[in-house]
Amino acid sequence: MAPCATAGAQMLAARPCVSASQSMLASRAAVSRIDLALGASSFASCPRISCSRSLGSSRSSPVAVRAVSGEGSSSGLPIDLRGKRAFIAGVADDNGYGWAIAKALAAAGAEILVGTWVPALNIFETSLRRGKFDESRKLPDGSLMEIVKVYPLDAVYDSPEDVPEDVKTNKRYAGSSNWTVKEAAELVKKEYGSIDILVHSLANGPEVTKPLLETSRSGYLAAISASSYSFVSLLKHFLPIMNPGGASISLTYIASERTIPGYGGGMSSAKAALESDTKVLAFEAGRKGKIRVNTISAGPLGSRAAKAIGFIEKMIEYSYVNAPLQKELLADEVGNTAAFLVSPLASAITGSTVYVDNGLNTMGLAVDSPTVSSLL
Repeated sequence: MAPCATAGAQMLAARPCVSASQSMLASRAAVSRIDLALGASSFASCPRISCSRSLGSSRSSPVAVRAVSGEGSSSGLPIDLRGKRAFIAGVADDNGYGWAIAKALAAAGAEILVGTWVPALNIFETSLRRGKFDESRKLPDGSLMEIVKVYPLDAVYDSPEDVPEDVKTNKRYAGSSNWTVKEAAELVKKEYGSIDILVHSLANGPEVTKPLLETSRSGYLAAISASSYSFVSLLKHFLPIMNPGGASISLTYIASERTIPGYGGGMSSAKAALESDTKVLAFEAGRKGKIRVNTISAGPLGSRAAKAIGFIEKMIEYSYVNAPLQKELLADEVGNTAAFLVSPLASAITGSTVYVDNGLNTMGLAVDSPTVSSLL
């Protein structure tokens, strides 16, 4: 988004990485299978209880009780989002976390609306129309994910009055209208009435490559505006059209609480603000609209945007080598977590930061360090 999708601060919107011995950017996010329930969009029906012998038997006789699913019920514990509508802010290509989340929600049955940064809108819509994303649109059942509507969106601006003249006259915005947060929410209300799910998958730090001590005030505030306040603004304007029981999620990064040298420009501060805001918004949106609010802290992955950081491949390799689960971290793992968090299965989870990083956030030492590697 704009500048939300331009600076690569969002290493969260990414392609999956592969093992350290392979190309880090080779694989593409593919959403794993999510089986849909046959019933309503709620928990699976309660299992009936059966016993191996009469409950009236002698107390000395062992009674084995087991849970048996009811006749005709589907197996497993499915995520069913049929009948739900999701608005995902920050989808501008097919290799980011926003795209992976959209696919997971679509696979679970949700109707997908997306908000795309205005300067990237034409390219994105053209690619969709010409089938360039068809391979990555494939869902587990073989069908293609359908994006019902693509809205122009620049989440840096709340309303038309906030847009400076140089942006209004910028040729990159020519031909688009109603792209501020307030206008986008109004259009969705007019055309669809309501939504159930709101996803914030955008960020920008124009000075992300600068150390914090060298970051300008304007660069710092721009990072906060695009990466954290944009979530506040989105929820503020979309909350009135969200159905009670709905959910909202955002994407954050471990730099919010730990020092990541090189991840500068105020982006670490923006992520810290985003996580703090998640708690406050969970209370306010929960009391006001019965809406749950959570954020996903994902490990580093190599998206086009994240390349602007300058050393994303090294961050990916570090994660692979040092995380408790030494395996490929896929964008679809974040997508699946998002599908869970917005589903009825997570109906009591709100105000939480959920880590999807192969456990890297738990580590206090780098196991590949010469200092400790000899001890392992």
